Formats: sequence, C-alpha cells, structure tokens
Amino acid sequence: MKHYRLTLNLKDDPELIEKYKAYHRNAWQETLTGLKAVGITKMNIYLLGRRLFMAMETVDTFDIKRDFPRYLEHHPKCKEWDELMRTFQEPVEDAQTDEWWALMEPVFEL
Repeated sequence: MKHYRLTLNLKDDPELIEKYKAYHRNAWQETLTGLKAVGITKMNIYLLGRRLFMAMETVDTFDIKRDFPRYLEHHPKCKEWDELMRTFQEPVEDAQTDEWWALMEPVFEL
C-alpha cells in the first residue's frame, strides 16, 4: 500500500467554498468508481480556511503520474468532475509547474 499527501487551495470566495463542499457531500458515483478502478483504495480531503489537504492510500502498483490520467479517461463523468472542481481550485504557491495538487513531503510518521 502506498500513501500520498497532497495540497492545493480553493479560490478565496466563501460561496465557492460552500459549493465545493456541497459537491463533495454528493460526489458523483462515476468518479468514485473511477478512483477505485485506477487503484485508489482510500481518499480523504480536509479543509482549513481555503487550504485543502488530500490523504490517499493506493495499491502498491499505483503511479500518480500514470494513474491520475487513467482516472480521467475511465468515464466521461470523471473528466467532467475534474474540470468542474478545477473551477473552484488553484495550485498552492509552492507547487511545481506541472502540479495541480502539490505532493507534500513526508516529515514524520508514528
């Protein structure tokens, strides 16, 4: 099992943030199926202010650069969901130029 920790920001608009949260309370079934199909076994997203933190567990063979694009190809609704969610989001300032969700460096684990 692999673990990934990622971060990004929501746009600084309280109404958009509430809409984003509402979408996630009723996530589209096709997107959930698509995440599982590419090897994501568990995903949690946390919010503080406008900063999002995503914790993912995946199968050992999961590769984030290969398998996230596979997720987008899994079902047209997965791509539609991603495009919609990006209207609420923006990369953090420390993200690499090719990152949307920025990978976080593990620092401590108990």
